[in-house]
Amino acid sequence: MKLKNLTLLTLLFTAFSASVSAQTLKIGLASEPTAADPHYHQTTPNEAFLSHIFEPLVAMSPDMVLQPALAESWQAIDDNTWEFKLDPKARFSNGEAFTANDVIYSFCRILNNETAIGGGATNVARRIVDIQAPDAQTVHLKTASPYPVLPNELARIPMIWSGIATFENLTYAPQEGCGVTSTWPTVTDFNAGKPVIGTGPYTLKSYVKGSGITLERNENYWGKTPNHWQTIQMTAVPAAGPRLTGLLSGDFDLIENPAARDLKRISDSGFEYEVKPSVRIMFFQLDVGRAPSPFVKSPKGPNDNPLQDVRVRQALSMAIDRKTLVDRIMDGIATPANQYLPEGMFGSIEGAPALEYNPARAKELLAEAGYPDGFELTLSATNNRYINDGQLTQAIAQYLSRIGVKTSVDTMTSSVYFPRRAKLDFSASLGGWGSETGEASNFIQYWVTTRNPELGVGSSNYGGYSNAELDAAYLEAIRTMDDARRSELLQQSVNLALKDMAHIPLHFESGVWAFRKGLTYEGRADQRTMGTAAKPAN
Repeated sequence: MKLKNLTLLTLLFTAFSASVSAQTLKIGLASEPTAADPHYHQTTPNEAFLSHIFEPLVAMSPDMVLQPALAESWQAIDDNTWEFKLDPKARFSNGEAFTANDVIYSFCRILNNETAIGGGATNVARRIVDIQAPDAQTVHLKTASPYPVLPNELARIPMIWSGIATFENLTYAPQEGCGVTSTWPTVTDFNAGKPVIGTGPYTLKSYVKGSGITLERNENYWGKTPNHWQTIQMTAVPAAGPRLTGLLSGDFDLIENPAARDLKRISDSGFEYEVKPSVRIMFFQLDVGRAPSPFVKSPKGPNDNPLQDVRVRQALSMAIDRKTLVDRIMDGIATPANQYLPEGMFGSIEGAPALEYNPARAKELLAEAGYPDGFELTLSATNNRYINDGQLTQAIAQYLSRIGVKTSVDTMTSSVYFPRRAKLDFSASLGGWGSETGEASNFIQYWVTTRNPELGVGSSNYGGYSNAELDAAYLEAIRTMDDARRSELLQQSVNLALKDMAHIPLHFESGVWAFRKGLTYEGRADQRTMGTAAKPAN
């Protein structure tokens, strides 16, 4: 009798353990999110993690199509004003209704967030000169000039709960504090968890840097996004080999960015994978705005910066064999980049010719610019953020060395790299950017235009590039409501940027995910790894 009872208990425990396991999704990330603060730093790992918890007014589908989120509809009611009708069903995880006050507070906090890195959310917020709330479910966002892509930009702006603040009358006056009498939450506050109250399908159970993230299902979720899993566990394993081992051994159910060379092994081992072309351009940004530059050594003397000569920049581009990089370094899971966003997207150049690989002409250009024997240059890059980022940088250094540029490589973790880049520490820095608004204005706005905080442009222009003709075309484009004319102006901006080559395009990444049998997974063009996109197979 005792043996039977023991056997029964064992069976019950085994069944309970299997049920718990089935309710938990374990994800192996290639790069660790850097904060639980939704307004801290717009990187894909951060946005993917936080979009489980927080939601924007407008969302992007996996194929980069606008769709309702916290706003059920939107329209331009005049050239400078967008009206958003908030979904009356929307609720925060604590049961509080999502209202216009939360929109006002979210934008006020963005412009009073002294701990933020990068200016993506800040750039959008600065374009908004006034927010009015005719009622609790309606907001009018007014811009200083026509801004046709505002709904697209808002897809990257998570809304937070105004209840974490103290105020009597909340008004959109960021410089005066918006009527908020409490302190503004910092990234440290969010990392500790208390202000992390969103409207999304999951809540934050724990966030421990260097250890992992645990999300719990929001049982009161108001929306339609499926939340099949009671718990989602995210663990960063930067190296592709150990990440794959974790999948094959059962430590993970889903991993992102397995090496393309391992896809056959994944299939042969009874696992599945998904490949999704992405909008992420990989590129090198050159320091053209100052002389001297910290990691350039010129034969002309310490105050000379060869990168300021367009012929030098064109030579560096011509030295790179993009097709071979894609085939050998990216294992074919990428597309050579001839411009800054995939052809076919709004404002891209139709039929753009391949960027020329011509080492002989590159050497001639260096000689014409006065550097027949080259110069010295350090390439700075992450080694744990993008697919094969360290290997990619080493390969490009070899190409540049072949045309006489004595090139060295300095790679570091993203947690070190991004703050240093923001401080303008580098001369040639690896960048990756997904144009998540679905049009060319996004890359140009952040990386290429002359830095102007008042206009909300150039926040990622760490190389100090400036072109008055390009600025004029871009600024006219973003104020033009007519789509055909706006596309023409954006193409003009892209052509000017390619001609000057202050940003050297490399390739477009593809998102790759591998997962165990019994799951299905839908990849996204923005490369976000979403637990909500993993479903039990029927």
